[in-house]
Amino acid sequence: MLKDFIPFHKPYVTDDEINEVVDSIKTGWWTTGPKALKFEEQFKEYIGSKHCLAVNSWTAAAHLALESINLKSGDEVIVPAFTFTATAEIACYFNAKPVIVDVQPDSFNISVEAIEKSITEKTRAIIPVHYGGNPCDMDEIINLAENNNLKIIEDAAHALPASYKGKKIGTVGDVTCFSFYVTKTLATGEGGMICTDDDDIAKRCSVMRLHGINKDSWDRYTSEGSWHYEVIAPGFKYNFTDISAALGLAQLKKIDFLHQSRKRIFEKYNEGFKDNPLLKIYSIKNDRESSHHLYPVLIEIEKLKINRSQFIEELKNHGIGASVHFIPLYRHPYYRDTFNLNAKNFPVSEYIYERVTTLPIWPGMSELEISKVIDVVNIVLNKHKK
Repeated sequence: MLKDFIPFHKPYVTDDEINEVVDSIKTGWWTTGPKALKFEEQFKEYIGSKHCLAVNSWTAAAHLALESINLKSGDEVIVPAFTFTATAEIACYFNAKPVIVDVQPDSFNISVEAIEKSITEKTRAIIPVHYGGNPCDMDEIINLAENNNLKIIEDAAHALPASYKGKKIGTVGDVTCFSFYVTKTLATGEGGMICTDDDDIAKRCSVMRLHGINKDSWDRYTSEGSWHYEVIAPGFKYNFTDISAALGLAQLKKIDFLHQSRKRIFEKYNEGFKDNPLLKIYSIKNDRESSHHLYPVLIEIEKLKINRSQFIEELKNHGIGASVHFIPLYRHPYYRDTFNLNAKNFPVSEYIYERVTTLPIWPGMSELEISKVIDVVNIVLNKHKK
């Protein structure tokens, strides 16, 4: 048996990342500079989007996206219940309303039927979340958006690299927002990216990410640049740094290798759990490719003498870190009380939440570690079978 604890997540770092960061420090470009621009260009080439704009978080990216479509107080934005708070809170920045809807039982992605039922004359946008990197039913969502003159802002925090019917996520909706938080599939510590083919959205986001200034800071401080600038709108401090971009450049070179590493673990888990009736394996449709950012299972609590929290605690006692993605929005006091939400109106999200456990799935896991996770999960569940 392994003695070392298997963490829920561990960043994949080699000398490539270290050398790029050291190079940035030595050049003197620590904030937004040439590496940030280079990262944007290489990311754009990889994804295939017309515009890619780096910012300092997913939240910043999605906030700018909503600002660029001129979201106003009283407008509505449809979001899934089963997501992190950032997906909904960005609508609140505008005093707009996040309309929180239920999800699908197989993919945990936003329910198309629930979206359709929630569209009103105040609806401006839909934010589908590609849960765990598994793409949503985008054709149906796009159809709803086009028929109701709505914008689609994809929450792709988990979805690099993922694809839907042969198209990379980042080239499907009106705007796609990626996250480069330390646990994500491309990690820069903190960071995000806005991808869009819309020239007007890109131009607005570019200006608003740095105080509403009409030129990038690195342009002003090069030999070709000028000290002069103009503020054309009250923008935000959302710019991406060259030190972060250094990490991003190194990670982007190995993004497909990292993806294949997670996919290999995903397939081994599926094989190891397929015959255990005490859990359900996550479903991915054949017409899309997940990034495999998360590996969620649903434990059959009706068949067990323990609940999900006790299950996670027992995994921890056996040296395995597990987590829960996510606590549904309606369970948080702010959303529950502000928007008068009741768990009874979100039966699928509630069912998932009471059972879901996300297991370690990170590049660099050894065969022994993968086997340990499979063995311990099966042993613990069978031990507590009713």
